[in-house]
Amino acid sequence: MLFVSLRDLQWRRRRFLIGVLAAGLVFALTLLISGVSASFGAEIRHSVAAFGADSWAVPAEVSGPFTSSQVFPAAEAKQIATLPGIRAAEPVLLMRASVKTKSVRDLNVIGIPPGGIVNPKLSDGRPLHGSGDMIADKSLGLRIGSTLAAFGRRYTIVGRTSGVTYYAGVPVAFVPLLDLQASALSGAPLATTVVTLGSTTAPLKGYQMITNAAVRADLSRPMHKATQTISFIMFLLWFVAAGIIGSVLYLQAIERSRDFAVFKATGVTTRTLLLGLAFQAIALALCAAVAAYVLSFALTPAMSMAVTIPRSAYIVLPVVAVVVGLLSSLIALRRAVTVDPALAFAG
Repeated sequence: MLFVSLRDLQWRRRRFLIGVLAAGLVFALTLLISGVSASFGAEIRHSVAAFGADSWAVPAEVSGPFTSSQVFPAAEAKQIATLPGIRAAEPVLLMRASVKTKSVRDLNVIGIPPGGIVNPKLSDGRPLHGSGDMIADKSLGLRIGSTLAAFGRRYTIVGRTSGVTYYAGVPVAFVPLLDLQASALSGAPLATTVVTLGSTTAPLKGYQMITNAAVRADLSRPMHKATQTISFIMFLLWFVAAGIIGSVLYLQAIERSRDFAVFKATGVTTRTLLLGLAFQAIALALCAAVAAYVLSFALTPAMSMAVTIPRSAYIVLPVVAVVVGLLSSLIALRRAVTVDPALAFAG
């Protein structure tokens, strides 16, 4: 029966190929969508790690430094630096701006003291030295030496990071703290958080100390509904793939009605028919999974944001594809078991 099933696939190879490509495209979309979802977490980890801090001080009523714009005097960093367990502390100002490159882009602008705790890893260029310098992520699309206006002040790109983004791919730019205070806050010496080396269990009155893990969790909170929606779409795509594989097998089952009648008339059991159909379903699903791997690699560069497909997705895909294929084969099996053996002797 397995040999007969293989020969049937060979006979109907065009339909089989169309089914592989269609199901493979659906499987590739699930890989890409899982990669988009995973990239949300990856960019949050990279962005928080870029600060090189051990803990963060924010006002007591604030959930995290990235999701709140509440400001406080930057001088509070000096008092926080004197707390037990804190080796160093410095103020940081996190802002958002719309900037003009080739088009209007959103930009996360972060004011830091040059040469301080926050020293992001650069892919090229140099660190901040003084007023007018900017370190921008490569995703902004600007080269070293390019200029960019933000909050009415023009900066020169002196260094670039790679993969430092948050809020679904919005690039991060680091500028001197005094520059950002002068342009965005009319010179007011304010900050939105204080980053520290070391940690303490006795924070300054009116403030709380939060860990990097808590910062990552708070930054991922606005993306929670997006990731839920992505998971739901992935679930629907599995049904689409099942429908494609099921329709291919069902059409073949209709065309093979006389074959099934002959098999049943010669004593072939329903279980054996199921094995034959399951073999075809598994072959189609696994070939579609291979096509999905190829398509996902080809389509990833075309995505407008970073796509980080986890290794687990590549491992899970063929398993899920086989399960989907087996469930789809039940549609064709129902057609096969209802065939009357007398059809084998019809004229």
